[in-house]
Amino acid sequence: MRLSQFHLRTEKETPAEAEIASHKLMLKAGMIRKLAAGLYTWSPLGLRVLRKVEGVVREEMNAAGAIEMAMPSVQPKELWEETGRWAKFGPQLLKIRDRKEQEYCFTPTAEEAVTDFFRQEVASYKQLPVNFYQVTTKFRDEIRPRFGVMRAREFIMKDAYSFHADDDSLAAEYRNMYDTYARIFTRLGLKFRAVAADTGAIGGSASHEFHVLADSGEDALAFSESSEYAANVELAEAVAPGERPAPSEALRDVDTPTQKTCEDVAALMGIPLQRTAKSVALVGRDAEGHDQFVLALVRGDHMVNEIKLAKLQGLAEYRLATEAEIAESLGSEPGFLGPLNARKPIRVVADRSVAAMADFVVGANKPGFHIAGVNWGRDLPEPEVADIRNVLAGDPSPDGQGVLGLARGIEVGHVFALGRKYSEAMKCTVLDAAGKAVHPAMGCYGIGVSRIVAAAIEQNHDANGIIWPDAMAPWRVAVCVINPKDDPAVAAAAESLHAELNASGIDTVLDDRGLRPGAMFADIELIGIPHRVVVSGRGLEAGTFEYRARTAEAAENLDRDALLAKLRG
Repeated sequence: MRLSQFHLRTEKETPAEAEIASHKLMLKAGMIRKLAAGLYTWSPLGLRVLRKVEGVVREEMNAAGAIEMAMPSVQPKELWEETGRWAKFGPQLLKIRDRKEQEYCFTPTAEEAVTDFFRQEVASYKQLPVNFYQVTTKFRDEIRPRFGVMRAREFIMKDAYSFHADDDSLAAEYRNMYDTYARIFTRLGLKFRAVAADTGAIGGSASHEFHVLADSGEDALAFSESSEYAANVELAEAVAPGERPAPSEALRDVDTPTQKTCEDVAALMGIPLQRTAKSVALVGRDAEGHDQFVLALVRGDHMVNEIKLAKLQGLAEYRLATEAEIAESLGSEPGFLGPLNARKPIRVVADRSVAAMADFVVGANKPGFHIAGVNWGRDLPEPEVADIRNVLAGDPSPDGQGVLGLARGIEVGHVFALGRKYSEAMKCTVLDAAGKAVHPAMGCYGIGVSRIVAAAIEQNHDANGIIWPDAMAPWRVAVCVINPKDDPAVAAAAESLHAELNASGIDTVLDDRGLRPGAMFADIELIGIPHRVVVSGRGLEAGTFEYRARTAEAAENLDRDALLAKLRG
């Protein structure tokens, strides 16, 4: 490939609309151009990177036994109504009508379509297991698309769906896909972590997310520093502390006229923040389905985990209590809430850490006051205890090995063990060995192909531009020609090297645009080519080429054999 015959348009200025490194650099490098909010055109340069990612994904999926197919991006309403997701998926589902007023959606995922295909094609357990996958455009109507292709409305996704006669087969394929994903991200040269995750709206019994580690990641990850344990913070277990100490203080009111936060109360009293408990007022449902006032307690230095809280009985669809509801149940105002002196019977849910506290401080349910010296069993009934907080760095690892560290991650892949949620909803069956119709178990496995491109940049860039891992780069090598006198020998040497590298399987581009060295090198660094080779008259006289890796601080002069050995290695 010659750059003189390729469309490459880079920008010198950082686009004002871009907020994160990947968005800035993809625009500056000319990889993408904005068409509308959350919609981007991929330039020839961007598409080369995208195709490199797709190639690795396809190779590994095929090697793992999955079968590629293609399903429509526009799907009929009737399919989505079978699973109830036409209404449940929410405003992210882009709904459209055709000229006959028939309703469709532009699909964000394809569980319904693949299950419909399967129920028409597969009749017997003897045809199982099977795993269908596709690499296609998806659409989610994000309320606030941002960060370029990181959170775009239209995106490229690899989605796969497996069908199984029993749960053991599903578990085996789940592991197969887990291992396949690990190979994909390893081949792409990414630092990543697989973490246990919540199944969310997709549903199912097991779920793991694959995150590219980057400081700009939207997701917080918890991992053991001494083992393989890792989980999304939403799911990471906060281990119960030791036994509760015996009470040693008397119960007493503390005047806190303006102190409404645990931090301010602890500072006023001169005590550690860990001796306070914050109260979060909620409304859930009781056993009869009626509104129930709930007070969730976490230690003053902890944060409530909304995902964990919603898994408790009666709190699946909880909401924050209004000030009127707080006043009615507790007789107080926000900032002074606590489990003592409530006006009405309330449900109290204490985090494990709070249940292990003695002589702690809570709101007095009286404006301007808190209560110190509070103890369970003596001043309060023993509470309902649950893990309802986010873990912190330094917490014990749930597997008993070491302590937890925290990192930021960008989710680029997700595997789900769906079970029979969709096959049952869509009345999809196969005949088992006894000739009985049974619902197959399903797995779902997604990779954000276009998101991987942005995530790789977030992890691999510097002040000069992108630093592509070799497997993702638009070209592995750039042969740059410095030939101000139009010397035929220089041009011929560059052509020869370019041809030889490509013939040996090294994807190489020839920068023959005739730019000055500074401008040429700046472009090559910006677009992230991992290896740069300069061909010049001075080098030919010395019998060498100037080689520089994208991450190297300085160039080195190598003869042809040494250069080829380095690039082939």
